[in-house]
Amino acid sequence: MKKIGDLYQSGDWKGEKHVPVIHAPDKVKKGDLIEVNVNIGEEIPHPNLQEHYIAWIKLYFHPEGAKFPVEVGTYEFDSHGEQGVFTEPYVVTRFKAEKSGTLYATSYCNIHGLWENSKELIVED
Repeated sequence: MKKIGDLYQSGDWKGEKHVPVIHAPDKVKKGDLIEVNVNIGEEIPHPNLQEHYIAWIKLYFHPEGAKFPVEVGTYEFDSHGEQGVFTEPYVVTRFKAEKSGTLYATSYCNIHGLWENSKELIVED
């Protein structure tokens, strides 16, 4: 039986235009706002056309020792050329964390499927 996790692809975002790029600080102070930027196609632009586009990005944070990750947000991109309007898969969000953990970003391309990336985040007292 296939699992959905088996369908996610990954790679080096500098050489693959579908991998989510996560920009966040390496270390933050406990209680501080953490700004995270996630985008697709930073080094190699992703074509955002009616026939080829990124439909969504999801961001999760998995605190150390927690059983499950927390979904920070889901960001949908709904305009793929309607009336000449094209959305870009670029998200900026902020949140606070009490513990260190891992950021996970996932995305979906209508032609090339599911993609993922991760980044460690250290939260200091």
